Amino acid sequence: MSEFLLPDVGEGLTEAEIVAWKVKVGDTVEINDVIVEIETAKSLVELPSPFEGTVLALLVEEGVTVAVGTPIISIGAAGEEPAATPVPAAGTAEQTESDPYLGMAQKAGAAESGHSTAPQVDPADIDLSNPAASGSMEGASLVGRIKAERGPMRRARRGSASPSTEAGANTQMQVQGAFSPGGAQSQDVMPADESPVPATDQRPAPAAAPAEALVPSAAQNEPGDVRALAKPPVRKLAKDLGVDLTSVTGTGPSGSITRDDVHAATSGSTPAAASSPAAPIAASSYDAPRERETREPIKGVRKMMATAMSQSAFTSPHVTEWITVDVTAAMQLVARLKKRPELRDTKVSPLLVLARAVILAMKRTPEINSFWDEAAQEVVYKHYVNLGIAAATPRGLVVPNVKDADSLSMTELAAALAELTATARDGKTQPAEMAGGTFTITNVGVFGVDAGTPIINPGESAILCFGAINKRPWVDEETGEIVVRDVTTLALSFDHRHIDGEKGSRFLADVAGILQDPGTALLF
Repeated sequence: MSEFLLPDVGEGLTEAEIVAWKVKVGDTVEINDVIVEIETAKSLVELPSPFEGTVLALLVEEGVTVAVGTPIISIGAAGEEPAATPVPAAGTAEQTESDPYLGMAQKAGAAESGHSTAPQVDPADIDLSNPAASGSMEGASLVGRIKAERGPMRRARRGSASPSTEAGANTQMQVQGAFSPGGAQSQDVMPADESPVPATDQRPAPAAAPAEALVPSAAQNEPGDVRALAKPPVRKLAKDLGVDLTSVTGTGPSGSITRDDVHAATSGSTPAAASSPAAPIAASSYDAPRERETREPIKGVRKMMATAMSQSAFTSPHVTEWITVDVTAAMQLVARLKKRPELRDTKVSPLLVLARAVILAMKRTPEINSFWDEAAQEVVYKHYVNLGIAAATPRGLVVPNVKDADSLSMTELAAALAELTATARDGKTQPAEMAGGTFTITNVGVFGVDAGTPIINPGESAILCFGAINKRPWVDEETGEIVVRDVTTLALSFDHRHIDGEKGSRFLADVAGILQDPGTALLF
């Protein structure tokens, strides 16, 4: 048997979250098969298997954050059978999960008596209409029920409605009615003041419930009043998606709710495997107040982004300059490039022309492509351009970069930018693709924003903000007439420790000049 330890997939990362397992116990895997998707502080990463064989155990559940070096999966020899999961001494695993105090109380009782715990009967299989099932249950005549007849059932959560309350009385009436021989209409319903008291609960018997509580209503007898069967990862998924599990019909074993059931509920469709009608939402859920606040943990990519931006903002003295430019000629160039045979299958946008202009303008102002080494008290000049493109993803901001962008042709640069942005949107950007950037472009124009004051990416000295391109009235310098032109705004933030106003202004003016007249690129 081999245990796969969570590796450090980035640069000095200490932990990662298990997002989704791609295999299950009993599956056969080969070397380099993707087995799990994790989220680090930098990106989503798919981990390949370093072993081949049979999956014996998944050691970490989805949604759990673990430290680097923690065993996450156990893989045995090909054909090896996974070890059988021992049956808990008290009820099922799901019952222990729903009420951990149940297992603790039973273990304590066995320890005090000095005897081993007797074989337990699944409480869900007990006919509660049998009075002998009350009390300590010793010597009781337990009448078994077939699970398929009575459907899924969960033990009531500790701390929920007590028998002394009207809700508690109604819940007990519902359980008794559901399991009595006559069903919900049976006349042999046990009154609330005669309900059995578990052996582990020595509280005094509650007072008799009002007469109205003895008549179960249709809403009280609905399965939505009982806690739904679902594993912790499924409950977390339902919570994240805002799905009420009591309104979902489970298609898993014993009527348990699966991840597919939760996704089907969000799309409004009914799972194909469900043969019974969907359980209606409990009446009380309509009256429940909306949450006024929710809290979301800061972790993964978002946490790293916050740390990096705070570090940059408070260590590098930022200066931001703006320029508004007529990019009509650049837009005409984009239209011509789209018709080129070599670019027919590649997305061509104004960002491509801007990226090329940035690379050319750096030749006259190399300080833009350098950074301040505080520890060594040196300015490090880069003789290559790793051009970063800031991309917004559901998990936070990432800045992958095109390696050696200055050595690429226009066609190669277009293909590299298209691949980079597509990978970022899919959340598949790898840490290596975000390391080593020398200059960044952030395109806020795609959101309809005119401009902004961007924060420099750590390890760099400047960042350019590309605003929206809009039709605006513009004064023609040659004729003095007002014409409609394609206009945009560029904003450059730079580190004022070693880039002074003259160098920053010259670089920004050079970029604007190339966009205004792409022919001037021949001068660089």
